[in-house]
Amino acid sequence: MRRLRAQVRSFDSGLQLLMVNQFGINLGFYMLMPYLADHLAHGLGLAAWAVGLVLGVRNLSQQGMFWLGGTLADRIGYKPMILTGCALRTGAFALLAFADTLPALITASAATGFAGALFNPAVRAYLAQGAGQRRVEAFAAFNVFYQAGILLGPLAGLALLTLDFRLVCAVSAAVFGVLAVVQARALPARRPGPDPQRTGGWRGIVSDWRTVARNRPFVLFSAAMAGSYLLAFQTYLALPLQARALVGDDSGAVMGVVFAVSALVAVAGQLRLTDWARNRLDPPKAIAIGLAVMGSAFLPLLPGPHHSAHGLAAALGLGRLVACAALLAAGSALLYPFEMDTLVRLSGERLVATYYGAYSTVAGIAVAGGNLAVGALFDLATTLNAPWLPWTALTALGLGCAAALTGLRHTGHLQAAPAPAPT
Repeated sequence: MRRLRAQVRSFDSGLQLLMVNQFGINLGFYMLMPYLADHLAHGLGLAAWAVGLVLGVRNLSQQGMFWLGGTLADRIGYKPMILTGCALRTGAFALLAFADTLPALITASAATGFAGALFNPAVRAYLAQGAGQRRVEAFAAFNVFYQAGILLGPLAGLALLTLDFRLVCAVSAAVFGVLAVVQARALPARRPGPDPQRTGGWRGIVSDWRTVARNRPFVLFSAAMAGSYLLAFQTYLALPLQARALVGDDSGAVMGVVFAVSALVAVAGQLRLTDWARNRLDPPKAIAIGLAVMGSAFLPLLPGPHHSAHGLAAALGLGRLVACAALLAAGSALLYPFEMDTLVRLSGERLVATYYGAYSTVAGIAVAGGNLAVGALFDLATTLNAPWLPWTALTALGLGCAAALTGLRHTGHLQAAPAPAPT
C-alpha cells in the first residue's frame, strides 16, 4: 500500500483524481449490476427473455457505442465526456430504482451502457496524455484502483441488498453523482492538442474513422488482442458453469470467492508484475507472455483422474477453479499497462480517445460472438462426453493470441509510428 501511495502521488492531481474516480466508477457499478438480473427475474417477475433483453441492451449500448464516445472525447474534450457519462449513469441508476415496466427498464439499461461508452475512452485518453512517457506506470496504478472497485463493489451491494434493492440503486446513483460533482470542480480540463490535419463537422469525423480503419498495425493489434477479452470474460461465463457442475446450487458462494481472488491477485500483484516486466521485457513480449498465461489458466480445469473420494474430488475441483481465476487475473494484470501504452504508440499520439473507443468496440464484438461459441462448445462437450473440449479451446485461443502478438513483434508491426494521414 505504501508503494502504491508513493506511485500515485508522483502523478499530478488530475491523474490522481482519475484513479480515485475509476475506483468509484467500479464501486458503484459492481454494487448494483451483479444483482440486477435477480431483481428483474424475482423482484419484478420478468420472463427470462425480458431479463436477457434488458441486460443485452446495456451491453450493446456500451460496447457498440465506444467508438462514438471516443470520437466525441477527441472532438469536444475529455472532461466534458467524463462528466456527461457520470451524470448520465447517475440518472440511469436512479431510474432503475423505480422502473417496473419493460420500456422504462430498457431505457435505464441503455443509458447505463451509453454512459460507460462516454467516459471510458475519455478517461484512458486523459490518463495517457497526462502521464506522457510514464504511461505504463500510470496505467498500472490505474488498474489497481480499477480492480479494487470490482472487489469491494459486490460486497457493498450485498450488504445493502439485505435492506432493499432500491437502496442499492440509490447509493450507486449517489456514488456517480458525487463523482460528477467532484470532477466538475477539481478535474483540470484537458483535450487533445491542436491537429492541423483535422477538419470539422461530419466530414472530419468520417475522416477520423477512416484514419483509424486504415491504420494497419492498429487493426492487426486489435485483432490479436480481441481474444484476451473473451478469455477474461470467462470469469462470468465458463467458470460459473464449472462451479455449478461442481457444487450445484451453492455455486453463487463459490463464485464470490473466485471473484474476490481474481481482484485480490490484480490489486496485490499489479505493481510488482509491471516492474518485473519493465525491467526484463519489451512491451510486446510482456503482452505476449500475459496472453500465454491467460490461455494456460484453463489447463488446471482439464479433467484428471477420478480416483479421489467424492469430497476430496470436489475440493480439488474448487481449488483448480480458483487457480484458473488467479492465473487469468495475473496474465491480464501483466499485459494491461503495456497494452494501453501500445495503443497510444500505434495511434501516433493522435486521436487517442477515438483509438481507445474503436479498440473497445472490437473487444466487445469479440466477447459477444465468442461467448456464443464458448456456450456452443459446452453443449457440444456434453453431447460428445468430452469435458476437456472447452478448456482446450480456450487454452488454444490464449496461446494463439500470444503467437500472433509475437509474429507482429517480429515483423515490426508494433513499432511506434504515426497513423496514416486522413484522406
